[in-house]
Amino acid sequence: MSQTAPQRIDTVTTFAQNTPEEHERVARIQLAAAYRLVDYFGWTELIYGHLTYKLPGDEDHFLINPYGLNYDEVTASNLVKIDLEGNIVGHSDYPVNYAGFVIHSAIHMAKSVNKCVMHTHTRAGMAVAGTKEGLQQISMMSTAFHDRIAYHDYEGVSLHLDERERLLANLGDKRAMILRNHGILTVGRSIPETFLRLYRLERACQIQVDAGSAGTLNIMPPEVSKRSGQDMDVFSERETNEGVGAVEFAALMRKLDKIDTSYRD
Repeated sequence: MSQTAPQRIDTVTTFAQNTPEEHERVARIQLAAAYRLVDYFGWTELIYGHLTYKLPGDEDHFLINPYGLNYDEVTASNLVKIDLEGNIVGHSDYPVNYAGFVIHSAIHMAKSVNKCVMHTHTRAGMAVAGTKEGLQQISMMSTAFHDRIAYHDYEGVSLHLDERERLLANLGDKRAMILRNHGILTVGRSIPETFLRLYRLERACQIQVDAGSAGTLNIMPPEVSKRSGQDMDVFSERETNEGVGAVEFAALMRKLDKIDTSYRD
């Protein structure tokens, strides 16, 4: 019996023809899915951590999770729209975590091609962030970040706006960052791209922690890591014309739909 290819739902190419209202609708579904996936993979730390997305338009408006809700309670409709200073735009039944958005606003205020920011406090991510060596080139996943990962020293709970300039300067043109003694962060042009990068970084951290507990780390030669990372980029760019991460993210959304479709509400 022949099988038809799985339908790709809410992928990034729909944005090209969308009105701002339709773009926001799709973005809300994708971002709510990302929150549910973070919960599904066990990357949550109570109600903390944030995934944010900049909406199109001249105004700097962003989507962020309602503060106080578990990640598995986030839906497309209860995501909160805020401005660059963290003020709620329009109506929301929920507050936002101002401290959490300070980190995100540092990247969003740069108005670069990166529209999405994902930051987590996972056990493996915080473990690697707590080492002097940082991320080591010991796995295929880590090669995706060969010479492409930034570091930012811990300055305490992110309450002070002056940290934004230093964080942005440390990030530079990289799209992944180890927040030392804190956690991990990825940015991207779309929600699927940023999530795929977050998955790879988290997996690289998990592998490093596991390998370190098993024996001495076998660090790859720089030329091997560089070639592997470049090849991964080429593969991801050629995978589909719908954008990096679109195929993987659509598959993950289908997985969510089999479990609970309420994130779409």
